[in-house]
Amino acid sequence: MTIRKANASDVSNLHALEREIFTPENFPLSRASLSYHVKNNLIYVAEIEGEIAGYILALVKRRHAKLYSLGVNSLYRGQNVASKLLETIIFELLHMGFKQIFLEVRTDNETAIALYKKFGFNVKKTLEAFYLDKRDAYLMEFKAKE
Repeated sequence: MTIRKANASDVSNLHALEREIFTPENFPLSRASLSYHVKNNLIYVAEIEGEIAGYILALVKRRHAKLYSLGVNSLYRGQNVASKLLETIIFELLHMGFKQIFLEVRTDNETAIALYKKFGFNVKKTLEAFYLDKRDAYLMEFKAKE
């Protein structure tokens, strides 16, 4: 598995992956949004045998970094793709000087919540009816060790 920063030539594949992973109520990113984020924020992709197995997006044009999206192709789940991507982005964000990282996650996404907790994220509060299907989300926070 190779982890690398996404580039403009990845946008079509990222968009296809986005449509596969996220239903409309989970706010999938458009092709234009992905193109914008490749240029202006931080997206890493995980490649396995030349295929994009997953990606992670962090918004960095702000005071505190925000993990906006993490997605893994269903064919590659259970192969530590999400863990490698999360490890990479946290390292990069800390290296950039961010002291806090935030994210929102569906309260019913137990797998993702367990992964985030394993990496040191804590639930800060519940955001009621956050998603279009009226599901709640947790706002989670990672704080850099002083």
